[in-house]
Amino acid sequence: MVPDTTKINHTTFSPNLYMAIELSNAGWKLSFTVGLGQAPRLRSLTARDLTGLLEEIRLSKMRFGLPESAPVVSCYEAGRDGFWLHRYLSAQGVTNLVVDSASIEVNRRRRRVKTDRMDVGKLLTMLIRYVQGEKKVWSVIHPPSPQEEDQRQLHRELMALKRERTHHINRIKGLLASQGVSLAIKADFLDQLEAVRVWDGSGLLEGLRNSLVREHQRYQLVQEQVHQIELARLEAIRTANTPAIQQVRQLLRLRGIGLNSAWLYVMEFFSWRDFRNRRELGSLSGLTPTPYQSGDSDHEQGISKAGNRPIRAMAIEIAWAWLRYQPDSALSHWYQNRFAHGSSRVRRIGIVALARKLLIALWQYLELGVIPAGARLHKA
Repeated sequence: MVPDTTKINHTTFSPNLYMAIELSNAGWKLSFTVGLGQAPRLRSLTARDLTGLLEEIRLSKMRFGLPESAPVVSCYEAGRDGFWLHRYLSAQGVTNLVVDSASIEVNRRRRRVKTDRMDVGKLLTMLIRYVQGEKKVWSVIHPPSPQEEDQRQLHRELMALKRERTHHINRIKGLLASQGVSLAIKADFLDQLEAVRVWDGSGLLEGLRNSLVREHQRYQLVQEQVHQIELARLEAIRTANTPAIQQVRQLLRLRGIGLNSAWLYVMEFFSWRDFRNRRELGSLSGLTPTPYQSGDSDHEQGISKAGNRPIRAMAIEIAWAWLRYQPDSALSHWYQNRFAHGSSRVRRIGIVALARKLLIALWQYLELGVIPAGARLHKA
């Protein structure tokens, strides 16, 4: 008798339940399916109704004949709702993706037709493609933890207040300029305002003077809040012992790196984002080149500008400061040899390239402790 050597492998196939969510302030659109070719189950839900969301997931599993233990994969676009929904879904055992909305492909053949129903259907189709291995179908955001997200509030509020302060200053200067008056905004501004005389020797009219006083009061309030936040930031650098603050102190040891740039770099980039290579770092800052090649046409379109705007602006500012305070560094010599003798346009192009190289060098400095070649440190 010939022994039967045939092996029978028993495998269990457990399909996923795919869910896409289109968020808005008033209501959510939900779309469910189990794979391509299956008609989706569309539902509307009151915004932030978490109980209703779980119930729709349960009903969708019943609709598609899935067991209660079937895995759920969901997605939604990053926006004003932030990451709280992602954290909630993850706590419920749902594998969720937060998608960069700017990376979602659109049809350029005609004018784009856009409705919430079409958007959620598009998200659902692309989610299935992504899970099945098409990783470049869109860009997935790495959500920060609640603590990492909270540590970004200080400098973001500070930047917003500084923009508001500039608005008040420009408003005051504009009101004065309408009467042919130029006045420095100092501590004695209100006293000087009483002594201001216009072209015919008369003082400012009551309505304009009252507007200037109120605008100056708003300016003083914003200025005081800026001062309080800057003091809180200094106190944190002096006393806190968190990994993020230690990275800020490490950056501050380099000449040419100031408090604003060190804090912004760490809290927005280096303290919590898990960069795997320099390409990811350059892409997230928007400093990567965008070549255009088609047939006989071959040219550069400049940097992508698709990343973090404050980081990109700060990187350019730091690059100029680096040339001034680190003239003996290898990066400064590279810039001087390649771009310094060109036109102003060439020098501006070169400073963008230097900003990207410097950003990578600072990342390696924090991750590996490698000091940029030729760079000088402050005394301890």
